[in-house]
Amino acid sequence: MSNVSEIIQEMGVVPVVVLNDAKDAAPLAKALCEGGLPCAEVTFRTDAAEEAIRVMTTEYPDMLVGAGTVLTIEQVDRAVDAGAKFIVSPGFNPEVVDYCLGKKIPVYPGCITPSEVAQAVKRDLKVIKFFPAEQFGGVDTIKALAAPYVGVKFMPTGGINAGNLESYLTCDKIIACGGSWMVKGDLIKAGKFDEIKALVKEAVQLVSAIKNK
Repeated sequence: MSNVSEIIQEMGVVPVVVLNDAKDAAPLAKALCEGGLPCAEVTFRTDAAEEAIRVMTTEYPDMLVGAGTVLTIEQVDRAVDAGAKFIVSPGFNPEVVDYCLGKKIPVYPGCITPSEVAQAVKRDLKVIKFFPAEQFGGVDTIKALAAPYVGVKFMPTGGINAGNLESYLTCDKIIACGGSWMVKGDLIKAGKFDEIKALVKEAVQLVSAIKNK
């Protein structure tokens, strides 16, 4: 768990990917790797997600590929069998979290209230998702939640883009942000993987500039 979190923290940004066709998985993975972000959270909300994860992890074994929007234990099994190295859920589902912990699968459940963070702390989780970030107060809310729960760090997702990334990454309670601005669905659908690669490179440069300030 800590190793995955360390890799994610080093990257600063996790591309959150929605794939409607598994044929796009390999060229997208190539664009991410060549752009400098060999990582993806593939959302499990489409029928193509499972096969997309399998293609990415098979063709690009050094990539850190996880499954997002995981709602059930059955989806955990399917995602991990396909090669997912971590699980992300939009909310705190005790059944899913406990199942992942029991199998030593890194899991990042969504938490937006003190009660949900308390449940994560009870299970000794060190990093949790904060979703949807912008809609629930962004950095200010994260700082307020982190104050009583000093051992927890956050991975916010939702409404984060190149324009507000700095406000998040300069907070020491945030290890990285999930974002889809560099892997937009319309670009994937149009096969504009060179454009995606360029946006990924820009994101990498932005993270580096923020961290080195």
